[in-house]
Amino acid sequence: MIARLRPLCIAALLLLLTWLAGSQRALGRVDPALALPLLPLPMLLLALWQRDDPPGLKKRTIIAVLIAIAVGQGTLAALLAGRPGLGQIALILAASCVASFLFEATMRRRKSRRFLRVLVAVLAAAVWFVASHALLARLYRAPAPLTGAPVVTMLTGLPLRWAGDDLPEMIAAGAQDDPALSRIEADGPVLLVDSLADHVPRPGGTLLLAHPRALAPRELVAVDAFVRGGGRAVILADALSGWPARHPLGDPRNPPVTSLLTPLLDHWGITLGAAPVGERAAEAHDVDGRRLRLFSAGRFERLPPGCATFAGERIAQCRIGAGEAWLVGDADLLFAPLWQPAVRGADHLRRADTMEWLAAHLRGEDAAAALLNPIWVRAPRS
Repeated sequence: MIARLRPLCIAALLLLLTWLAGSQRALGRVDPALALPLLPLPMLLLALWQRDDPPGLKKRTIIAVLIAIAVGQGTLAALLAGRPGLGQIALILAASCVASFLFEATMRRRKSRRFLRVLVAVLAAAVWFVASHALLARLYRAPAPLTGAPVVTMLTGLPLRWAGDDLPEMIAAGAQDDPALSRIEADGPVLLVDSLADHVPRPGGTLLLAHPRALAPRELVAVDAFVRGGGRAVILADALSGWPARHPLGDPRNPPVTSLLTPLLDHWGITLGAAPVGERAAEAHDVDGRRLRLFSAGRFERLPPGCATFAGERIAQCRIGAGEAWLVGDADLLFAPLWQPAVRGADHLRRADTMEWLAAHLRGEDAAAALLNPIWVRAPRS
């Protein structure tokens, strides 16, 4: 009877470990792949339990464990996220086979060298843990940009570069790029400009307006002409910026408190409403199958015909002439703590798909086509 319960115990242990120690609960995700680094513990326990069992019973038990893991992980993902993540389950099942063989071979009963076998098992588990995280980071990371990737022309009022307080200090320290800018540049070429009057996006390129300062009439005309002529743009127009200010209140070096793109939006028949009062935490929203975290975002109260809205009217996709504009009533989504993983380079532990979403709309879906993608717990509708 106890032997029959082993598969359920192993699968339940792996589910619990992945939910608590594998960051599923902390990140709001149910990726079966996040169980990969934690496989050694349940598989080592299984090897200890069945070290005296006959070979036939061991094989049947392992098969039962694999079935229990697949059913448990798939059911959890289907219930909480609406999709089971079959590709990730296949990865975990293959890794479980390897881990069970490895630890079963390590823990076979011998009369001598028990301490050495335990030491080897511990070292193998540690190496597995580190190697698994490295593998997952690579599988969740989009490939390097291809030659000929679209050039993104970017204009922003956010402090994404030159973070010092005065010019001599900035020159001495060199550019200190914000993680958001570094990540956008990692996806392909970026032309960071301080005016669009003489830096209209190149043919085939795209435009990113990230909560800019007030634009001159010539710049507004250039943006409108670019989009209407068939260009693609992503526009972050924050109704109430929560971006940390480095300088005293009222200092022009701080990011604009609210959006200064009203003349452009009015020309397009768009009205951005005020941000909610008293919002103290970022809200998760699913847009195009990707998770974004917004903070004090305004809603688009008026839109021209043909616009699609997402995230409770906080995001809109509009056809403007022959072109397309994605409008977001929030620029705080670029703030690194809202999307960046706690461990640098651990793309599989990211808090949101912000950079992947931007890459897809600025450079095409291929720019964000990683082998594995997060399976987020469905966000509540707003």
